[in-house]
Formats: sequence, C-alpha cells, structure tokens
Amino acid sequence: MSADVLNLAQPTQWKEPFMGRVLDFPPHRPAHPARAMEAPSPGKPSELIEMEQFSSAVFLLARSFAAVYESLPWTAALFATQQRRLLCHAALSDYFLAVRRVGAGLTRNGFGSLARQYGIASRNTAYAFFDEALRYNVIRPVAGSRGGPSDEVGPTHSTLSMLIRWYSLHFQALDLIDGGGRAARFLMEPQRMLILIEPLAAHALLTSREVRSPGPLHAIFASGDTGGFLMDRLIAGIDPETVVGQGRLLTNVSSISSLASSFGLSRAHISGKLAAAESIGAVGWSDRRGRSHIWISSGFYQEYARAHARKLSILDDAFTEACSILASFPIKSAATSDS
Repeated sequence: MSADVLNLAQPTQWKEPFMGRVLDFPPHRPAHPARAMEAPSPGKPSELIEMEQFSSAVFLLARSFAAVYESLPWTAALFATQQRRLLCHAALSDYFLAVRRVGAGLTRNGFGSLARQYGIASRNTAYAFFDEALRYNVIRPVAGSRGGPSDEVGPTHSTLSMLIRWYSLHFQALDLIDGGGRAARFLMEPQRMLILIEPLAAHALLTSREVRSPGPLHAIFASGDTGGFLMDRLIAGIDPETVVGQGRLLTNVSSISSLASSFGLSRAHISGKLAAAESIGAVGWSDRRGRSHIWISSGFYQEYARAHARKLSILDDAFTEACSILASFPIKSAATSDS
C-alpha cells in the first residue's frame, strides 16, 4: 500500500471534530442519509470493468489489502470475512448516524437489532462480535449524549484510522481508473467526509444482492477466517501482464506453509480452502502439488474483479453524494462534550 495511505497523520481527538460540528440539513432531506442516494446504475460496474486501467486498480486493491493484513493483522481481521465486513459497516453506519444527531454511539442491543434487520447474523453472533471488538479495543465505551455514563460505544482511534485507509485506498483505485481526485479530496477532511460517506455506502453495500452474494469463490474463501485475504494474496501474486487472454493465471504462491504462516492459520485450513476451490476448477498447481506455483482460473479473477467493480461503484456514488451535501450546506459550530 502506498505511503500516503499507511502513514496518515490525522488528529487523534476524533470525538471533537464529529461532536463539535453539526451538519445543517434542510427539512426535506431524509433523516437517514442512505435514502438520499439512488441505487447505483446496474450498468456502472460493467462500465468500470471495460475501462483501460481497471485491472491496474484491481491489483492495487489486492496488493494493498494483503499488505494491510501483514502489517495490522488484528485490526485487518475485522474485514477478514464477508460477515465481519458487513457487521462492521452496519455498526459504523449506526455510529456516524448517532453522531449526526449529536448523539453518542452504538449499543450492544442496538447492534444485535441491526444484524437481524440486515440479515447479517443472529443476535447471539452479533453480541459475540461486539464483545470481541470491545475486548480487543476495536470499540470503546463513550459518554452518553448528555455527558453521563451510558452503555454506548464508539470506534477507537485505530479503528477509525483503518476506516480512513480503507476508503482512501478505494478512492485511489477509482482515481487510477478515471484520473479523478477523490482520494486527495477525501484526505483533506476525512472526519467530515466519513460522517456522511459511511452511512451512505454501508446501506448500499448491506442491501446489494451482488455484494452479499458475489459468487461461488467468495462463498468458499470469504466465509472463513481470513479467507478474503487469501483471495487477495492469490490475485496479488499474478503478473498483471498475463491477465488478458489467459485461461490460467500463474501466481507467485508456491508454499501452503508460507500462506498459513502469513495468515496465522493451520496448513489444514489453507489446504481445505484451496481444495474446495480446486474442486470447481478455480485453482490448481502448475506441476507437483505443494512443490510448484499455484494458478488461478480466469473465472477466479473475473469474479474477484466484478465484486470490486460493484463495490467501487457504490463507493463512488456515496462520495459524490457526500461532496454534494458538504458543498450545499455549511458546517455550523457547536459546543463539544469535552468543552
């Protein structure tokens, strides 16, 4: 991942910028900002895929995600499976909506309801995820909206930094495709942008059938521990010059032990994932099993690329809507709970 993504020097006092300023929306705007964004055009992901630099954006994302996991495994583990990613987006969206209302944060019971509302997980699974996030300092208790004790929580600084990196990386990928300046605009004031973009993007991601069920390979990889990052690592290991017109794409991965060590998993777990993918013709060995380089099918790459295209389309629409809101309605100062 590029240095400007990994070494962000943002203010550490996140609560003050969010709680100290209130977005002034006119009465006709919906209370839930996601309702203000139309669903992405069905043709837009396909248009992205057809653009000359799209494959370069795919490799940027794959290599950056793999690098993030190696440098920040505990935080990156939040996004390691499809279910965890969706739970994170549901929680962060609700948090930022609470901040929009000059509230405090998210509650455990509220999170369980969100998980059920979007059909992500059972209440018990959501509660277990919530408790794990609290235990590992992914979220922290926050004061109530009136400054007193409460059962509400908010993301820690490291979690918010990871969210900034995640969005910045995707905006860099979009900029690479069309020469835009989204990443630079976002990083000018990420706090103000996040408070709008995350609820917009999260709702679209959580309600998109294509995002929720991208294909059989995601069902194999993204449903298990760090399986999503295993997909990233395999894609990152391809020579970009070989993508066009090839049935099998050779990776630079040749050791299951190395993969297992990188992701903190057992050889048996990695072998099981690869075997499941191999059974549908998605991966294989260029020569002797376990002693040669792994190849992936063009279908593997295409499914991975389509999933990113759909996500990038959603994030682009959220970015455009957030910029429109910020340009139309000024920020008004208000007293913070720390003042």
